[in-house]
Amino acid sequence: MNNAMIKLCGMHELEQAIVSPSDNTVNLNGKRYHTDMLSWEVPTSGMIYGTLLNYKGALAALGNAINEAPYNAPPKAPILYIKPVNTHIGYGIPIPLPDGIEEVSIGAALGVVIGRTATRVCESNALDYVAGYTIVNDVRVPHESVYRPAVSQLSRDGFCPVGPWIIQRDAISNPDQLGIRVLINGELSQENNTANLIRSISQLIADISDFMTLSSGDILLVGIPENAPLAKAGDRVRIEIDGIGSLENPIVPEQMLVVRGGAAQ
Repeated sequence: MNNAMIKLCGMHELEQAIVSPSDNTVNLNGKRYHTDMLSWEVPTSGMIYGTLLNYKGALAALGNAINEAPYNAPPKAPILYIKPVNTHIGYGIPIPLPDGIEEVSIGAALGVVIGRTATRVCESNALDYVAGYTIVNDVRVPHESVYRPAVSQLSRDGFCPVGPWIIQRDAISNPDQLGIRVLINGELSQENNTANLIRSISQLIADISDFMTLSSGDILLVGIPENAPLAKAGDRVRIEIDGIGSLENPIVPEQMLVVRGGAAQ
């Protein structure tokens, strides 16, 4: 059992709770609930920043193309993008499958939640600026190029499930050694580990905060592993990260949903 911050529907602020990542349960008012029994909000209100090509396998998958136009060389600094607020949805909320798109790519990401203002922090104490960790599904329309911001592929409504909670920092002894798995309809579709990051979490925070400020409540996605699995309408996607829990959402055609304020209902 670990301390976590949660936000259920009807809560105006994050609240502290005791959760069990191993079976995705939470203790509330003396009772134990599975995550499927509750209605969850996104457990943060800050910006969500994604990082491209921070898994060794993801960079290697580009092969020699990384040395050719338009890239011309491997990246020398973190490549960032934004998952805007219209993409943010909570645990269990359907992911809208856009009309005319048959499948979406499932991006299993460790989300590092910033706990206090981070500007030009040192790598040696970068984790002191972390409040905790959550799970993020960086959904996208499949595409190949990483040269230009793929706004229409990354920023569709409901394309960033987050949650179900934020596990407090001290509960994770080494965030650079966390197993990550994607299951689609209960079958394992992808497995990786944050040990395969090019930039460790501390280095990533230091490198990014050297040129931009990270604020309390922001979430930094450490990267997406190579060979992201695809999911289609009717599939149920579950992302598991060791010590944090599981994030689960169904894929539903967008014409079957009413999308309001960035959340599919």
